[in-house]
Amino acid sequence: MALSRERLRAAYKDACRMEIEALKPGNVHLFADGHGMSAAQFMTSAEVSSGPLTDPRLPVGQRMLEAVRATRLAVATNTNLGIILLAGPLLCAAEMAGAQLHDRLLHDNRLHDNLDAVLRGMSMDDTRAVFEAIVAAAPGGLGEAANDVRQEPKVHLLEAMREAAGRDMIARQYVTCFGDVFGVGLAALKAALARGEGGMWPTVFAYMAFLAGFPDSHVVRKHGAE
Repeated sequence: MALSRERLRAAYKDACRMEIEALKPGNVHLFADGHGMSAAQFMTSAEVSSGPLTDPRLPVGQRMLEAVRATRLAVATNTNLGIILLAGPLLCAAEMAGAQLHDRLLHDNRLHDNLDAVLRGMSMDDTRAVFEAIVAAAPGGLGEAANDVRQEPKVHLLEAMREAAGRDMIARQYVTCFGDVFGVGLAALKAALARGEGGMWPTVFAYMAFLAGFPDSHVVRKHGAE
């Protein structure tokens, strides 16, 4: 039995809710607004972006573009570009499950294989849509690059992400098939759950694992490495 759109949409919204409910020093969460944004805006963003991101009629790039547009219309700020860029391919990979489901669960290796196929299968139209989504979201610290998202793309999205991977953690995920998401984030979640952690704490431990292992590329872009 394939994963239904409703199940994928619910999983995405649950993930967004758990992320905003978790204590995350330096980031917006349920206990502290910040950066001119509120937790309520993030929850609204999750709701309005969940439809486009799980629309089976749209290719992956267009899903992400429409999700950004829906978010801007609802909250008039960039709450979730990073979430959308990561969730878009993951949701498409999960959608491909079909007969891969066992005991109603999609195993990690299957999801990873599907994700690799999604990323490699993205077209120049997908690239164009992702570039447009990034410009529409207007993220802070967007500077000049060899493959400027404000121009017509000259290379495939993976090549553009490869050029940016050294300074942007989300770009790095595209060229490593989300290696840090699976190898750091998922590993931290599993370890926390195995220890009996509950509530927001598995998410907090995943956040702290990333914080301990990598510099915040968004902060570096805006303020420098020092």
